[in-house]
Amino acid sequence: MPASSADSGLAIRPLAPADLDAVVAIDALSEGRTRRAYIERRLAAARREPALHMQFAADDAKGLAGYILARVLAGEFGRARPALRLELVGVRPDLRGGGIGRSLFEALESWGRRHGIGEVHTAAQWRDTRILAWFDSLGFALAPDQIVDCAVDGGAYRPERDDGVSFDDDLHAGREIDYGRVETNDHDRLARDNADVHSMRPSDLDAIVRIDRAFTGHDRREYIAARLAEAMLDSAIRVSLTARSDDAIVGYLMARADLGDFGRTEPVAVIDTLGVDPEYAHRGIGLALISQLFANLGALRVERVETVVPQQNLELLGFLYAAGFVPSQRLAFVHRGRRAP
Repeated sequence: MPASSADSGLAIRPLAPADLDAVVAIDALSEGRTRRAYIERRLAAARREPALHMQFAADDAKGLAGYILARVLAGEFGRARPALRLELVGVRPDLRGGGIGRSLFEALESWGRRHGIGEVHTAAQWRDTRILAWFDSLGFALAPDQIVDCAVDGGAYRPERDDGVSFDDDLHAGREIDYGRVETNDHDRLARDNADVHSMRPSDLDAIVRIDRAFTGHDRREYIAARLAEAMLDSAIRVSLTARSDDAIVGYLMARADLGDFGRTEPVAVIDTLGVDPEYAHRGIGLALISQLFANLGALRVERVETVVPQQNLELLGFLYAAGFVPSQRLAFVHRGRRAP
């Protein structure tokens, strides 16, 4: 239901496909460049999975005054309980500082309460004082999570291999990436010798759910099936891999490429889920998956990979640090509101 304020003349409503041009224009004024492909895909994802996305618009007499985009974290980063992930907020330059962003966030938080979701998560560069001050004014606090990242060898721009096509062009065209093409070094090839790593297939679902249940203690079939379906539909945005050994699936990795949210200036891949069969632990399966992911992302010119790890998960942090990850310059934040009665 649209909401309005008689005093401000502001109306809050669900964001619609027809808002795309206005959202792109406001975002470009803020970022100094256009990110049409990224925003177009966020709106398309909301149409494809409306239960997992909430996107609001604010209107005034001149049209679109601002917007907020969020999605439901249903199983990412080992999560067993749903939360909202705040991805993007924008306000028309002539209205900044007028409380429109707060009104949009309150609409988002209200939606979450009605759906039994009491937490909103997000992240930002620690130097971005403007967005950090806004988070603080809304009541966000540092989350008990560590964001770690790693440079992708071969992902950086190199003039000698430039074909005139950017990562954003690939997204807009929906090109399928050839994940069999590998340009890497001997160390990475040795890592992948530990397992046979391939793109995930629908027939892999049962094995992945079994492995996931073994180390999370939860049955997350619905979440994993949804992410697998997304990978089948959009191979230019999501990278999903399985590792085989002894003629059985023994590990998997799900990641997505993003141009996106607060503080990002270059394409980044985010690892949502990584799992290895406990019977094959400490055999290099996880490293083989990470190595193949980096090889794939090099073709996309994605320069960094990041993920979010609970601070108390010392085993996973240790594995990622050993694989070359380091603490990110981005900080994780959480807003814990009231739960619906």
